[in-house]
Amino acid sequence: MVYDDTFNAEFYKSLSLFRMNLKMRLAAGANGGRKSNAKGSSVEFSDFREYLPGDDIRRIDWNAYARFDRLFVKLFMEEKEGLFRIYLDGSASMNYGEKSKTVLAKQIAAALSYCILDHSDRVILNFLKKNKCETFKGVTGKQGFSKITDNLSSMQPEGENDLLKSICSQDIKLRGMSIVISDFYTEHLEDVIKYLAHKKQEIFLIQILSPEELHPELTGTFSLIDSETGRSLKVTGSSSLEKDYASAKDRFLRNIESLCKKYGAKYILANTEDSYETVLRG
Repeated sequence: MVYDDTFNAEFYKSLSLFRMNLKMRLAAGANGGRKSNAKGSSVEFSDFREYLPGDDIRRIDWNAYARFDRLFVKLFMEEKEGLFRIYLDGSASMNYGEKSKTVLAKQIAAALSYCILDHSDRVILNFLKKNKCETFKGVTGKQGFSKITDNLSSMQPEGENDLLKSICSQDIKLRGMSIVISDFYTEHLEDVIKYLAHKKQEIFLIQILSPEELHPELTGTFSLIDSETGRSLKVTGSSSLEKDYASAKDRFLRNIESLCKKYGAKYILANTEDSYETVLRG
């Protein structure tokens, strides 16, 4: 098993100062620290409904009975844990750039996990690689954070990966939030979002690109090499090529933004020159 130094002393020092509020209302889940739309028996009042045979008579509101001459029971907001699935793109393209996109992706995943666990919620980590989804056992509590960083450290991107096939290979049965961290070099992003929406997920896309992808220097004659397939293409740089690239890049990013708006997904574009704190606070 190969480990990297993504989570060094500097990372842990910055993480100890990093706090973030994640708010999500869930309708189902195990007992935990987050408010749910499900009705239960916690101390926070939620609503009334008419008494039904078999209801606990201790929950009858006698003041309401005196006013309406009908029996009502009190409903309370039940505490639930949130369920967060984090998906990391494991294709070779995530290693591109002077500063690897994978390093920032792992740090973002770890920082989000830290905040989620700090809120008494559950994290399920998933690694998308070679058209499959490697799912690690869900963890809760601060003691689960070391398992998250261990699993993240062992993840090494390589080869090709179809984002749609790898995510759809996992049958999601419980609603929650799905956070996908990728460069999103896929023709099927809308299908990915539609699948997660169909599975009743709140969707959060974090796109990571390098400065070499956002603002490349296209001068001279050079070869473009596909990091996943190894195929190459010889290109001669020019001002018109730079304009064409900038136009294609803008269309690519606008399409992702429009898909997120269409399906109510959250979206962040991250540059590998930024720190994970800058990305998440932004």
